[in-house]
Amino acid sequence: MKKIVKQVAGIDVAQKELVVSFGQMDEAIDVKVFTTKTFINTAKGFKDLIVWVKKHATADITVRYVMEATGVYHEALAYYLSDNGFEVSIVMPNKISNFFRTVEIKTVTDKTASQVIARFGLERNLDKWDKPAKAFTDLKELTRERDQIIAERTLLKNQLHAEKAKAFPNEKSIGRIKKRIKLLSTQEKEIKTEIAQIIKQNKEVSKQVDLISSITGVGLLTATIVLAETNGFDLIRNKKQLVSYAGLDIREKQSGTSVKGKPRISKRGNRHIRKAMHFPALTAIKHDERYKAIFERTVSKHGIKMKSAVAVQRKLLEMIYTIWKTKKPYEKNYLQKGENQQENKAA
Repeated sequence: MKKIVKQVAGIDVAQKELVVSFGQMDEAIDVKVFTTKTFINTAKGFKDLIVWVKKHATADITVRYVMEATGVYHEALAYYLSDNGFEVSIVMPNKISNFFRTVEIKTVTDKTASQVIARFGLERNLDKWDKPAKAFTDLKELTRERDQIIAERTLLKNQLHAEKAKAFPNEKSIGRIKKRIKLLSTQEKEIKTEIAQIIKQNKEVSKQVDLISSITGVGLLTATIVLAETNGFDLIRNKKQLVSYAGLDIREKQSGTSVKGKPRISKRGNRHIRKAMHFPALTAIKHDERYKAIFERTVSKHGIKMKSAVAVQRKLLEMIYTIWKTKKPYEKNYLQKGENQQENKAA
């Protein structure tokens, strides 16, 4: 019997359940995924999962638990496994999607997804996941809460406008709406204060936010959202991964040689990052020659301003990652400096 050298539990995570496939690799590099089971996505389910894996695992070989970064539904399981001493790897969804295309599985189900995740974990050397710094988890919760408050306040403002526009407006209804708007505004201010305090108390996060905020159009809040939603770029290895994680990557639909759909952004990623990049892109287009040039160049190709604005969002996000990685502030006059250097050389 060949010696087992690697063991993986591949987990497809949903809101209410975990579909888990267990597989092994032997010394001849043969991979086999041989059993699958479903568990509830609760603490009890986590315990049952571990017991089940132990029944199938070779005792002296470490089991790596592999899952996708699926919104927030994977977090409780990841923390539970890490806190109990198990090895965990969290993989970007685009990596699994790309790997899925290489395997001979035609039907996409929760079961086949978990099998592919297990096979991916066996065939790849994955980084071990470590719990993110508390500052990032706190900032993520606060920025998301603020986003919900703003959405609710916008809805109330629209209701207020509609109520006032009636032929016979109800003054009591107007008063209640105004009170709720005032309360939400107060809560937003409280959240912004808490965000500022967390950043101030963490020197490394504060430094990162300051550097990223040097980019035209990118303020403290945008920088905070990107850092919080990526856990300080914990799972990000390059700009392409970041763009894909945000769902700003381009997808094309093509069938054979005859049917080809229009390229569109995938939107299969973190909507909080996409939303955070909208207004910074508009500001950058207006006040930064670098991004204004990108916008004008893309508009000249297809004439669609919104599509060009998305291209700027993508470039801004890439620049955020570059600034974070190089630890150098943004140079707004970069293009002008390049032109001056070329002129000096020519002279």
